[in-house]
Amino acid sequence: MVPASTYRLQIRPDLDLTAAAELVDYLAALGVTHLYSAPLLGAAPGSAHGYDVVDPTRINPQLGGPRALDRLVQRLRAAGMGLVLDIVPNHLGVAVPEANPAWWSVLREGRDSPYAAWFDIDWDRPLILPVLGDEPDALDALRVIGDELRYHDHRYPLAPGTGGGDPRQVHERQHYRLVNWRRGNSELNYRRFFAVSELAAVRVEDPAVFDATHAEILRWYAAGAVDGLRVDHPDGLRDPAGYLRRLAERAPDAWLLVEKILGVGERLPLDWPVAGTTGYDALGEVSGLFVDPAAEADFPAEQPWQRAAYLGKREVATTLLAAEVARIARLAPEVPDAAPALVELAARFPVYRSYLPAGAGRLRDARDAADPTVRPALDALWPRLSDPGDELALRFQQLTGAVMAKGVEDTAGYRWNRFVALNEVGGSPQRFGMTVEEFHRAATARQEHWPATMTTLSTHDTKRSEDVRARLAVLSEMPAQWRARVASWSAAAPLPDPDLADLLWQTVVGAWPIERERLRDYARKAAREAATHTRWDAPQPAFEDAVRALVDACFDDPVRAGEVADFAASIASDGWSNALGQKLVQLTMPGVPDTYQGTELWDNSLVDPDNRRPVDFAARRTLLTRLDEGWLPPVDGTGAAKLLLVSRVLRLRRDRPQLFSGYRPVRATGAAAGHVIAFDRGGVVAVATRLPRTLGAAGGWDDTTLALHGPRVTDILTGGSFAPPRLRVADLLSTYPVALLVET
Repeated sequence: MVPASTYRLQIRPDLDLTAAAELVDYLAALGVTHLYSAPLLGAAPGSAHGYDVVDPTRINPQLGGPRALDRLVQRLRAAGMGLVLDIVPNHLGVAVPEANPAWWSVLREGRDSPYAAWFDIDWDRPLILPVLGDEPDALDALRVIGDELRYHDHRYPLAPGTGGGDPRQVHERQHYRLVNWRRGNSELNYRRFFAVSELAAVRVEDPAVFDATHAEILRWYAAGAVDGLRVDHPDGLRDPAGYLRRLAERAPDAWLLVEKILGVGERLPLDWPVAGTTGYDALGEVSGLFVDPAAEADFPAEQPWQRAAYLGKREVATTLLAAEVARIARLAPEVPDAAPALVELAARFPVYRSYLPAGAGRLRDARDAADPTVRPALDALWPRLSDPGDELALRFQQLTGAVMAKGVEDTAGYRWNRFVALNEVGGSPQRFGMTVEEFHRAATARQEHWPATMTTLSTHDTKRSEDVRARLAVLSEMPAQWRARVASWSAAAPLPDPDLADLLWQTVVGAWPIERERLRDYARKAAREAATHTRWDAPQPAFEDAVRALVDACFDDPVRAGEVADFAASIASDGWSNALGQKLVQLTMPGVPDTYQGTELWDNSLVDPDNRRPVDFAARRTLLTRLDEGWLPPVDGTGAAKLLLVSRVLRLRRDRPQLFSGYRPVRATGAAAGHVIAFDRGGVVAVATRLPRTLGAAGGWDDTTLALHGPRVTDILTGGSFAPPRLRVADLLSTYPVALLVET
């Protein structure tokens, strides 16, 4: 069953299944047809997100257990709603070994464990566990207690018959070795999720492992509790297409989606049995529509984006992912310089994965662009790297996704900061905005090829929320004023990294007003992710003090605080216009729209964990009740206008889905035609304002009109009635910067 819409809820211990059930009536009133949940399987103790699954054979007891899930499903069914579930096939959490029965067994019994086949481990040596602290004699803290080895609060099982003697000697007898935490990136011998040693990769390509790790999820599906499955990070799997085919066979009527990040010009493999992606591609298109492409020259960068991305990927491949590169290189002992060649090829590779043989062209382009010094090694490796069945090629494909994610999203994306509204997951920072015609072409293609894909504007992984990006988009309409403002602020609160300063000042005005601690936390994370002057594994106090001083100046310096507040206020209304416009476009364009928790009102969240803060649903209920009583709210700081928009569109999609069966551009004529984005979905016409600041400076809509055919239409947001064939945009948008028109 394909949903009409979804609402993403971060179900977690502080918003468990029982609490989620209490929200069903609100979500139904909002117009949502399917609750879209974070992972529900057994997760690490205290997990705040659920992606560190430790026991895939049961529901997470921290969320309320099976009875609580049953109650939630009953509430959903009674409301005519369904459940879409996030699943994590790529890895299991191993940070707390005693919480993960399979991992505990592997530590205890080594390769003889019945679960050894679950994990991708190189057993040429003991299993490396990078957990020891930096103290010189860390192993002196080992203790043997019963049949366990203890290191402070960490617990590890002892192999049978190995418990006698000195703790160090006992440690040497185990199937694992505890080593300093810094050695993990270079010495780890189990495949992991990206560079996270606490998440061990799972071999779901093995049918027995697939069955064992998916039995509970598929039982829920068979019982009718789950309507759709969202597959986390398929690029990390050995055989994504094979995995998805097996999943589709076992859940034949489920709405299947993949968290797949597509590069510029890249399409989802057409042979995947899925409805589409989780919407990062749509996010980039919609957000870009509200950025002025003509302003690109006013936001220069010191180096091309491709160069920054290459350097970021190369850096993580030689540091964070060195163990993975070394393991792959060992598969080609006949090529002594295999590791540097693999690093260079991964750094040049332009997308997440090649999906051989389909992506052989991109792999060839990366080889041809490689540094000449590694070409002899690459030429020697090429027959194997380009062979879809070769172990070297299979593992290299798993590597490139991790290199891309860590090197681009989490490194270059924090260093290359000319316009951070575009520095988003799955985004293309080098593509400065999107024209109306480019958007129409993308939407037409989506309607033709992926009409049931998900669309979104915010997720638990986005670097900044949709409303922050909407406000930042206004800066593309006022580049000179923005450059002058940043120059003044930077002179008063200097930072020895101008690129990071650009990121932080954009963040300040994009998220203002924001609490000091939230901004401090974000700034520290951004500085460490950029890894130019400070890093997660080697914090530099002096530099981080300077970052903190920049943040504090926004609160403690009366002049700076006043200027920041005044500037943010000066672009707020235009930001609200953009936010309403992009939300209308996302909710009405081809695909299944998702609303991330809380974003039916203004939301100024930044990167996780900031975007996973608790949501005030009571306030949203109250405002929705007022709207349903006839209140037509102003566009102001309450965000009620956005709630009006979201609820009316979602209800229309639920109650009259036939109105959303096609896609046809509706073009404007007149002086301000370039400020309109409009399209007809087959009975409902969406109209939104673009570039509102420039529009206002030019005097408004003037003679701009839209040509529609048929009977009178009503704007479901305001109730206003209009007669085709020519509609004055100034009349349509006299109350709100958006309109949703249906036949009267």
